[in-house]
Amino acid sequence: MSEPLLRRINREQMLWRAVDVEQLIGEDHAARAIWELVGRLDLDSFYARIGCSEEEGGRPAYDPRLLISVWIYAYSQGIGSAREVARRCEWEPALQWLTGCEAVNYHTLSSFRVEYRAELDELFTHVLGLMSAEGLITLEQVVQDGTKIKAQAASDSFQGEAKIGEHLERARKRVREMGEPDQEPKPSRVEQAQRRARRERQQRLEQGLEELQKLRPSKPRARVSVSEPEARRMRQSDGGIAPNYNVQIAADAAQSLIVDVKVTQAPNDSEQLAPAVRRIVERMGRKPRQMLADADFTNRRSVEAMAELEVEYVGSLRKGGAEKDNTGTGRFTAAVFVYDPEHDHYVCPGDKHLRYAGRHKHKTGNFFYRYEAAVSECQNCPLKPQCCPTNQHRGRGLLRTKETAAMMAFRQKMATPEAQTLYRRRSRVIEFCHAWIKSKLGLRQFHLRGLAKVQMEMLWACLTYNLQQWIRLRRLQAALNPA
Repeated sequence: MSEPLLRRINREQMLWRAVDVEQLIGEDHAARAIWELVGRLDLDSFYARIGCSEEEGGRPAYDPRLLISVWIYAYSQGIGSAREVARRCEWEPALQWLTGCEAVNYHTLSSFRVEYRAELDELFTHVLGLMSAEGLITLEQVVQDGTKIKAQAASDSFQGEAKIGEHLERARKRVREMGEPDQEPKPSRVEQAQRRARRERQQRLEQGLEELQKLRPSKPRARVSVSEPEARRMRQSDGGIAPNYNVQIAADAAQSLIVDVKVTQAPNDSEQLAPAVRRIVERMGRKPRQMLADADFTNRRSVEAMAELEVEYVGSLRKGGAEKDNTGTGRFTAAVFVYDPEHDHYVCPGDKHLRYAGRHKHKTGNFFYRYEAAVSECQNCPLKPQCCPTNQHRGRGLLRTKETAAMMAFRQKMATPEAQTLYRRRSRVIEFCHAWIKSKLGLRQFHLRGLAKVQMEMLWACLTYNLQQWIRLRRLQAALNPA
């Protein structure tokens, strides 16, 4: 039997090929839509930063429209590494189409992503203005929520003040050993990189000591990362603790478009609601009519702030009423104790009096007033096994909360079916944004280090998200209303 005749693969040959760049991607490709949409935006502030010109000369700069489009497309594909973007520009058809098959250095991409902070923030606001003009953003209802995104810092990089001081002393010694650059022959590129790395390490360690000084009043034994001092160890949704940043996102409920984003070092969301509203007002020129948020945001300070800002607030209250048993051992709940406002005491089921015993301020801002019975009356009471069986040296106690008018009005509103119906819309709006950013854009861990840079990366991610949704909505509108 003769052997079959096959086409042999020759990988040692050199080929010359004609490439029609316009045919690299289809007419409905996402890269074309991004390029067209970015071209509609006001990029004057980006162009103003370019120093070279036809009159003054200089090396031609990359077009900001190109670099913005490249980064938007890269993030839309879950790529956040400048080196990876530069590598893909050599073979990925969409990036080849965007760049015209020209190589883009990763240094250029990396620098552009972090150096145009004010311009990027202005661009984000400009996009919101255009979408608002098209009726896609109404600010009738805005949903606020926070999510943890991992930092680049490793968990074992957190050190105390003494250890950081030792590392800093060694780092300073190594920098001194390098000598003065002007007094030595020009170093090689490798030596320049080593010098730069040593100086950056010294700067990070010095920043670490500064961050410890900020944390010391509330956490005397605080530790910070020597590789990323601004990262904070935070509890995650799975219960674990890792270096994270707390990312606050506010989305307009009309089309789930993001209208505000802020990266914080706060471990929880309790103080984030009012600042978000103020940022929305500054960015959009008007305030939301209604804000929705979960129980992590709901406390007296937030409720009163919303009332002061004249923004309706719909939020979740944690389980439990204003009065609760703080002993953890009583069988009688606070509901069976009758408060006598004339004499300012409670009457228990055994007809004993629980008298005022002081107050304390909770972290939510509420004042709790403690009432306690005499230990002698409780020890001889026949109802002790049903009330406070394990109390040996104190009588039965309970707490009463004194709430403000704004908080009482909020509780009454949230007890209505209408408010509960409004609140149930919260998760559908904001969880979609979080899921898209983490799953579609792949941003579960930042690619950059430091608070300012991760804020930039979140702006890029949220701008990408908004442009993707804008393209989707425009295509949907075109399909419903064909020309």
